[in-house]
Amino acid sequence: MSRPRHVARQRTDRNSIGTTVKRLRQQQDLTQEDLAGRAAAVGWSISRDAVKRIERGEREITDIELRLLAAALRVPPAIVLG
Repeated sequence: MSRPRHVARQRTDRNSIGTTVKRLRQQQDLTQEDLAGRAAAVGWSISRDAVKRIERGEREITDIELRLLAAALRVPPAIVLG
């Protein structure tokens, strides 16, 4: 008898700010690529895919990244934290 195969699932609980980031981005009519570009302008080289993973809760961010993300969204960090 064979054992059931476990399918690796992507965790979606790595951050609690993903939905807030997505909402703020959409309120500003920005694409994920636009947000990545703004992040680059404030000194954070991040890909569109990484933005997508943050929004889905699949990627953690550091406190420094939180500040840079807030700067890219042009809001205070406390707003990103919800």
